[in-house]
Amino acid sequence: MKRILVFWISLFAIGSIAAQTPGIAPSATFTDSEGNESSDNRFSGSAPVTARFSANPSEVGDYTPHYEWRFYTEGKADAPYLVRYEENTSYTFTLSGVHYVICYATFTKGTDTISFTQEYWQNTEPFQVSISESKLEMPNAFSPNGDGINDIYKAKNGYQSIIEFHGYIFNRWGQKLFEWTDINGGWDGKYKGKDAKQGVYFCLVKAKGADGREFHIRRDVNLLRGFTEGSTTKY
Repeated sequence: MKRILVFWISLFAIGSIAAQTPGIAPSATFTDSEGNESSDNRFSGSAPVTARFSANPSEVGDYTPHYEWRFYTEGKADAPYLVRYEENTSYTFTLSGVHYVICYATFTKGTDTISFTQEYWQNTEPFQVSISESKLEMPNAFSPNGDGINDIYKAKNGYQSIIEFHGYIFNRWGQKLFEWTDINGGWDGKYKGKDAKQGVYFCLVKAKGADGREFHIRRDVNLLRGFTEGSTTKY
């Protein structure tokens, strides 16, 4: 009986040591330019994209953890453009292209070292962030008549990876009536709280894309108060 008891105590001790072996389970949460969140190993969309990365260590016990988040582009895993050393980190991607992110983790206790580095990531898929090339177009007309359709003059739907934006509206005499810096915003057709007259105005937009492309858009804007759904005016 004594031998059996000692045997079970030994098994319990071995099991306890094994259960306390540190591990990681890296995860990411992405927030796109419209505030939508997703959690996956891959993200594809328009800049800016903010990502929160977590190492999610387990069974650390009295080990001392060391973390190294590596951000790199295709074929440059050994030459990351950014390295972070915290357990959890966040980063806003603003450059177009494909980015990869991995977490090297090392746990030490005396002379004992447990590593999750290059060998670990050979069998684990890195996080992949694909940022689209920039795209921006402005319409040539809008109808601020309160029908809920094209009431605001703003960038056309489908714009991509715009990281800087500044728009201006002028009248035919060059007087500035409105300006905005939020690409989701726009002109409601008013000036000093009053409806601007129906007619032709001028729009100037200066913007910059995640791929470095600069936009200088100049165009006439038709303010159409009598426009209703079903009209044939082209936007």
